[in-house]
Amino acid sequence: MARDLRTPPAAGGFEERLRAGPPILLDGALGTELERRGCACALPLWSAEALLSAPALVEAIHAEYVAAGCEVLTANTFRTQRRTLAKAALGERAEELSRLAVALARRAGSGAGRRVFVAGSAAPLEDCWHPERVPPEAELAREHAEHAAGLAAAGVDLVLVETMGTKREARAALAAARAAGLAACVSFTCGPGARLLSGEPLARALDELAPLGPCAVLVNCLPPRDVDACLPVLRSMGLPFGVKPNLGAPGDGPGAPRHDACAPDAYGALAVGWITAGARLVGGCCGTTPAHLRAVAERLRA
Repeated sequence: MARDLRTPPAAGGFEERLRAGPPILLDGALGTELERRGCACALPLWSAEALLSAPALVEAIHAEYVAAGCEVLTANTFRTQRRTLAKAALGERAEELSRLAVALARRAGSGAGRRVFVAGSAAPLEDCWHPERVPPEAELAREHAEHAAGLAAAGVDLVLVETMGTKREARAALAAARAAGLAACVSFTCGPGARLLSGEPLARALDELAPLGPCAVLVNCLPPRDVDACLPVLRSMGLPFGVKPNLGAPGDGPGAPRHDACAPDAYGALAVGWITAGARLVGGCCGTTPAHLRAVAERLRA
């Protein structure tokens, strides 16, 4: 019998934690943090390159986010889909590398003395900044299903469907996570005016995905200046919502930056504002560091 997708599945306690207690502090960037520490993260693999060349560094960065106070670690599976790995002749290692990424995050959180959840990242199959490159429906369904199955086998607590620039790919990735028996949050990247990179209104995208039962809705990898326009749209869904802005996206040029410069203390102040507006989850995307998330944690404790 097919499972009713309107009711999110159990997720190792994450959904219960989401419904109760204080706001949840997500982690910050991994890919740009690897680059900042000298790890070559060239395309096509980008952050997945570190699973091959510097797994200890991946684990160390996760551990720093735990020490900063983060409650959710996002495993380094942003680019472990078969499609991406195949571009480097590594397609057959997709499940292996997803398992490694989840194991590194799990190990980093194991000594925290508190519960640390591990999320599997489900990203766009092609370049996040080019919604016109989103593959056809059949490919989306097949490839996101394979990735979600790999994340489930690796033992994630939930899936973070993130950096989505079109509602149709978000739908495919979210449906795949649910079909794999996993709870999932869905997060969109927006430009000014609460519109997806595809030009679609965030409100319409969220409305169409609601029947799939996401446990939370978010926006990520957008500059802090664009967050405020998204907050009322996220809040109107009646679901827990969150934000993960960026402070420097890969490939940004000086002529058309997609980020705002922001020191840790200033970022902490912004996060308090988002939480005051109702956000239940706050973290960071590209360009944020453990110091930024520590500043948020300190303000939450205060």
